[in-house]
Amino acid sequence: MDSRIDTPDTHGGGITVQRALELPGLRGGLPEILAGADRLGRTVRWVHAGEVPNIASLLKGGELLLTTGYGLGTRPADQRAFVRTLAERGIAALVVELGPRFTRLPAALVETARTAGLPLVQLHREVPFVTVTEEIHTEIVNGHYALLQQAEEVHRRCTQALLGGGGIPQVLGILADFSGNPVFLETPDGQLLYAAGTGPANADPLQVWEGLRGQHQDDPPTGSVLVDVPGGGPGTGSVRARLVLLPVNAPNAPLAPVHRIAAERAAGILAVVLMQARQEEELAARGRGDFLTDLAEGRIAAEDAPAQARVLGFKPGPGPLLPVVMRLADGLPPGGGWAVLARAVAEELASVGVPVLLGVRPVEGRVPLLLGLRTESERATVADRVAAALRAGVERAGMQRPGAQPPVVVVGVAGGWAAASASLRHAAETATAAQGLSDRPWYDARRLDIDLLLWRLRDHRDLAAFVDRAIGPLRDHDNRSKATAAAHPGDVSGARGPQGGDRARAAPQPADALQPPREDRGVARNGPRRPADGTGPEPGAAGPQTRPVEPPRSYAALRKPSHGSRLTAAATAWSVRRTR
Repeated sequence: MDSRIDTPDTHGGGITVQRALELPGLRGGLPEILAGADRLGRTVRWVHAGEVPNIASLLKGGELLLTTGYGLGTRPADQRAFVRTLAERGIAALVVELGPRFTRLPAALVETARTAGLPLVQLHREVPFVTVTEEIHTEIVNGHYALLQQAEEVHRRCTQALLGGGGIPQVLGILADFSGNPVFLETPDGQLLYAAGTGPANADPLQVWEGLRGQHQDDPPTGSVLVDVPGGGPGTGSVRARLVLLPVNAPNAPLAPVHRIAAERAAGILAVVLMQARQEEELAARGRGDFLTDLAEGRIAAEDAPAQARVLGFKPGPGPLLPVVMRLADGLPPGGGWAVLARAVAEELASVGVPVLLGVRPVEGRVPLLLGLRTESERATVADRVAAALRAGVERAGMQRPGAQPPVVVVGVAGGWAAASASLRHAAETATAAQGLSDRPWYDARRLDIDLLLWRLRDHRDLAAFVDRAIGPLRDHDNRSKATAAAHPGDVSGARGPQGGDRARAAPQPADALQPPREDRGVARNGPRRPADGTGPEPGAAGPQTRPVEPPRSYAALRKPSHGSRLTAAATAWSVRRTR
């Protein structure tokens, strides 16, 4: 006897034979199991009572059959045929009440039940069949109610996820967690839109799709759950998408009727979301963005990446791969306009003429791409065209706010799949570090290593101390100059040179700023200094020895290698950007 199964089968919407035998109605009949003790875990779908020889033709399967034996026949051949037809019909169990017809069940009946694997139970005491039927049906109805409660809980969680700002990925994730198996959303013609959950041994869902669904559209694995997402239109428009649950984690997590009910509830939610927000493009782009992010973070091995990329429609040639990352300005809403952006950028990139894998990452405000080049020599040309297409797509999508910084496009190092992982990560970090630099069509990730280093150390106290030492005197000199200009506004006009530029507002040369002002300099800011003995012209008076002050240079001069190391210049410029 399989004693492990002693609770209602809430996943299947019925109870087991074992549970039925433990209810008061059958337990009062002193049941004795003669055959199929190892099959007591079968689900009882319904209870039926009958006394006719052809009772099997009246059943559908899954029933627990109650009888007193009058329909079994008197000959062993008839008894064997009776049991065989019931087993072929797929009933859950045969329960025979001993009494006037049989005081002990015939050996032919018992042997045939054992051979067919049909649970056979004899009752030694008379029981009201109506009581047995009511008890078991009550358990079955309670089981179905428990099913509905579980599905309703999934529906509630999905609704809460949407109200909390989530979208289709969160809904699919909840359904995958509930079923214990990966969940896929595909188009009506079988193209993958999004995948959630994990396969056996934490396998990526894209690998599961490629092996079990992508190549078997017309023949899904046994036990799969496929639920249409309604589209609301006639004909082909009646189906917007399709939910697919694959039972790859069985027997630990087999798919049961409760999972189909939950999928049907989730399909209704997905239909509303897809219809209102037109999220197909965004959803597919998010799935590609997740793949590129997993590749960049090393969660996808280089040898597995090509097959998973093919599932997403990216089929480059033998040439190198070029990673590109676009970073949008801060402050954009994670869910607003990304579907439009994905579509607009994809349309602009269609004219580039190379294989492109485009993804979006709304949370980080990034658009990662992977392009297939023919040769590495076309890197700069392709980068120019891709950067122009990306910016045009952002403008078409209306995601460039007035006064905001333009999007930053960073082009990584071209290479194979193994190099693409590190290059994508490098480009993503560089795109964030490049915000605030002078605007360019695109930045070369190889030439911004120092900026990236400083961005990574932006909150490190040693960097702050270094910048203080490097440009602290410059700031002090600026502050003194501003105070002097405010106290003597007339002196400021005297600082105008022949070109008419307001040199008093410009910063001093770094070489002068890092040294204290010398008292023995021959010329003051606006003219020669009067000697201590009182001789010489009055301060500010014109004279032949008066000459204009050499115009100080701007902060931009600090970035020139001639004014010190490149690291000092970059640190100074970084400090200036942070204080603006």
